[in-house]
Amino acid sequence: MRRPVSKHLIEVPPIHETGKGAGRVLTMSTIAFTVMFAVWLMFGILGVPIQKELGLTDVELSWISAVAVLNGSMWRLPAGIIADRIGGRRVTLFLLFATAIPAFLVSKADSYPLLLALAFLVGFAGNLFSVGTTWNAAWYSRERQGLALGVFGAGNVGASVTKFIGPPLIAGTAGVTYAFGIEGGWRLVPVIYAVLLLVVGVITWLVVPHVDRAPGRGKPLREMLLPLKHMRVWRFSLYYVAVFGAYVALSAWLPKYYVDNFDVSLTTAGLLTATFIFPASLLRPVGGWLSDRYGARRVMYWTFGLMLLTSGVLMMPNGHIVIDHADGTQTEHLAYSLNVWFFALLVFLLGCAMGLGKAAVFKHIPEYFPDNVGSVGGLVGTLGGLGGFILPPLFAYTKAWSGFPTSTFFVIFVLTVICAAWMHLTIVKMLHDKSPELAGTIELPLEEAKS
Repeated sequence: MRRPVSKHLIEVPPIHETGKGAGRVLTMSTIAFTVMFAVWLMFGILGVPIQKELGLTDVELSWISAVAVLNGSMWRLPAGIIADRIGGRRVTLFLLFATAIPAFLVSKADSYPLLLALAFLVGFAGNLFSVGTTWNAAWYSRERQGLALGVFGAGNVGASVTKFIGPPLIAGTAGVTYAFGIEGGWRLVPVIYAVLLLVVGVITWLVVPHVDRAPGRGKPLREMLLPLKHMRVWRFSLYYVAVFGAYVALSAWLPKYYVDNFDVSLTTAGLLTATFIFPASLLRPVGGWLSDRYGARRVMYWTFGLMLLTSGVLMMPNGHIVIDHADGTQTEHLAYSLNVWFFALLVFLLGCAMGLGKAAVFKHIPEYFPDNVGSVGGLVGTLGGLGGFILPPLFAYTKAWSGFPTSTFFVIFVLTVICAAWMHLTIVKMLHDKSPELAGTIELPLEEAKS
């Protein structure tokens, strides 16, 4: 006897066509992701006035952003699997409404332990990424998935929302108390976000098709997890640590970096940080289109090359060489320093590389694992997000250990070297396995070259 299909779900084959209503799914999932990403990374700006009010150290402050990133990463695998099984619509709505509660409560926090706990709960917002990836992959044909996932991923631009509205809102409402005891200053921002989450949730419920697609419906969990045994999945995950985890970490870390090292206001720091966030987010659709057209592997080479170049310059500490002469005198040579504008330009280019790379990594997934986008994308997103959890404290500890603020970019440089080396060695091995007879050939014989 055939099992009846739920009125909220329809099953689709592994290779499917773009469905009617896909545009509404992409539009609302992208809007929801943009708002959720803004909530997830709001402590990048709020952290500066919070640090002053609560008297926190740099390391303590770094852990507020880190725990939010942690909770926004650790559930991506199960969230992606659940979206595969019951449809992305239901999971998206649950995440939007559930995150609104701790977001509002952040405005009431008056101690470091309470703020740390609420930051962890607010971080739940970050898990929408694997849900939206699975949801859109189910609604779009394979030929259009690169662009569609790139457009959805551009919701990363939400990280810049707080950078724009936060500083003037904080400065303009400080000391003011509104209805229901809502305070101004930094405490007003999470209240606004809580309201936005509820509004977007209601609109999503009304707009997207109620009959959802769930390609993993009825599929055994063991079968969905089977691809995770492949080393390729873990390699993709490390790439995503470099292009997404480092992006998340820098989005939260750069406002304070600008304030501390270039003596600019919080408003200016937010705007300068946005010049990193915008290309790292808005170029994601371009990265998806380029991956569709030229191949994700080639785009990854471009990504890692530009990341190595920019982080290699940014990691160089300001200073000069002092030479002690035999007569007791000293001379200074090779003075080096980056002004704020050249620094911002390099960070902008770093963001461009990450924007292209994020799309290229996720273009690999439906190509290699078309039937398991939820589980594979969930794991890649989880480990990439965990990179965003690990990196901010690592930035703080390496700065404390070395005394150089630029050690932030040394960490990113080393991470990129590891990713680029692993990718290149894997590709060389693949080519060797496919054509072992060419492995020792440096040049083709002259008669072969002419043919």
